[in-house]
Amino acid sequence: MKFDLFKKDTETRARAATLVTDHGVIETPIFMPVGTVGTVKGVHQRELKNDIDPDIILANTYHLFLRPQIDILEKAGGLHKFMNWDRNILTDSGGYQVYSLSANRKIKEEGVKFKSHIDGTMHTFTPENVMEIQRSIGADIIMAFDECTPYPCDYNYAKRSMHMTHRWLERCINHLEKTPLKYDHNQAFFPIVQGSTYKDLRRQSAEYIANAGAVGNAIGGLSVGEPAEEMYAMTDIVCEILPENKPRYLMGVGTPINILENIALGIDMFDCVMPTRNARNGMLFTAYGSINIKNQKWKDDFSPIDEMGITFVDTEYSKAYLKHLFSVNELLGKQIATIHNLGFYLWLTRQARKHIIAGDFGTWKAMMVKQMDNRL
Repeated sequence: MKFDLFKKDTETRARAATLVTDHGVIETPIFMPVGTVGTVKGVHQRELKNDIDPDIILANTYHLFLRPQIDILEKAGGLHKFMNWDRNILTDSGGYQVYSLSANRKIKEEGVKFKSHIDGTMHTFTPENVMEIQRSIGADIIMAFDECTPYPCDYNYAKRSMHMTHRWLERCINHLEKTPLKYDHNQAFFPIVQGSTYKDLRRQSAEYIANAGAVGNAIGGLSVGEPAEEMYAMTDIVCEILPENKPRYLMGVGTPINILENIALGIDMFDCVMPTRNARNGMLFTAYGSINIKNQKWKDDFSPIDEMGITFVDTEYSKAYLKHLFSVNELLGKQIATIHNLGFYLWLTRQARKHIIAGDFGTWKAMMVKQMDNRL
């Protein structure tokens, strides 16, 4: 993997870069649509490419491990071929899913024993077999196995968990060195900074992860319920320490405003289920604020979804039509809303890139944050 940082904002730590893997160029800052089980929910690959046009999407190790299972993916030749996607894929290691299964898992030094949310069967994830699983999935960027702590989190627990995540990292690296690639492309490995919302732990973890010498680095354990200002404070601390010449990925973040604020702090890569999940519930993001399309006020509003005229679907639909589709529970409504929201997130990060390059990112960001902080 090659990372070329070619423009930095003069007022903030925002930066524009290109990241190159065997599956193509990724222009940063970038938002990665979440394709948890090998599909961006409700979106055909053709629409994903033509309407949303992301350089990279995310898939999830935990979910793919359970279904369709790793032997199927290996027989298919990896996830790229299985889902007919010839661009980049990043896999989350499953650490967040382990966190979310708090009632059905046990965490020990060896790894995590958990109960499947599908059929109740018991499984174990260790740093070693999670590396094996990600080799079999074949993602271009793979993540270290970590523990994502909850919020709020006791300091001593957060400290113990952070040190275990660091020990797990060493096991991941050692195992990867012994594990050959399974397909005809390389895989980049990112470790993950933890430490909850404690400044000293975040500094320790960022220093440890930076010293690991990986080609890129991730920040985990945020956007789990903490106030936005705490998220920004932790990101600020970590980005001061993580090497500037490597990509920084903030996991599971967030709202459009969260994304712009974290770009300003030096983050390059984002993912979040918010644009797709909210779309299915009728919440749309626009340049002038968010819309609950189910509200009666839209029933005879024939203006475009986004007043700036930004459209991400092959036809420009009105608010009234989309409200009608949700009223009659038509699946097309959820699909249009999903494509719109994902398109908006990609548009936002690409606009951020343009303004970083142009040299007016700070002014543009302040205007956009104010505009988007509205309920329409």
